[in-house]
Amino acid sequence: MINKATINLIKEFEGCKLTAYKCPAGIWTIGYGTTASAFVGITPHEGMKITQADAETYLKMAVEKFAEAIKPAITQTINENEFGAFVSLAYNIGSGAFKKSSALRHFNAGDKAKAADAILMWNKAGGKVLSGLVRRRAAERALFLTPVGFAAQEAVEDSSAVPDAPRGTPMESTTMQAGAVQAVSAVGAGVSAVSALSGTAQIVALVFCGIVALAAVWIMRERLRKWAAGDR
Repeated sequence: MINKATINLIKEFEGCKLTAYKCPAGIWTIGYGTTASAFVGITPHEGMKITQADAETYLKMAVEKFAEAIKPAITQTINENEFGAFVSLAYNIGSGAFKKSSALRHFNAGDKAKAADAILMWNKAGGKVLSGLVRRRAAERALFLTPVGFAAQEAVEDSSAVPDAPRGTPMESTTMQAGAVQAVSAVGAGVSAVSALSGTAQIVALVFCGIVALAAVWIMRERLRKWAAGDR
């Protein structure tokens, strides 16, 4: 199974064009880099147009074909990110070229570090180094070296995007709790000022503590007003 990280990588670097075009190597291409050599039932040509849904379908079919084509050539145990990086590479350079690559040879020899670095070698089209291919190879290498489960951890860390459950009382609001703490702290500081200071310093400290306490009360009042308006 091809994971989402692989599909996203391919989509990012292939881009999606619904009208046929010639790639830097001069090959007619359409959708997410789909060519006739993908054998998904289409032969892109000048003037050809497809829909977005077609592009997604051809991408899925092509990725699955490339995955099936290169799988028998891999003789070592491989995880989903390593396999995804190889599928993306093969999707771009062709399964035949991939099977002859030093990336595959090093991997099958058990040297994953050399295999990862060998991915970077495929950065030319028409004999010229292309910045887009340099970036793509770097992304494929990064995916290859990414431990499986890293994406799941990112999802856990992004759990803050899930809306909080509705609160039952105003005091469950973090704003109200912070305001209450601020007000109590200000009162405590004022008491300390009375006992520890004298004269002008005492007055200045009391005025400052009073301002802090009033600000906290105002914040809590505003939160109560929003609560009454339905913002919970």
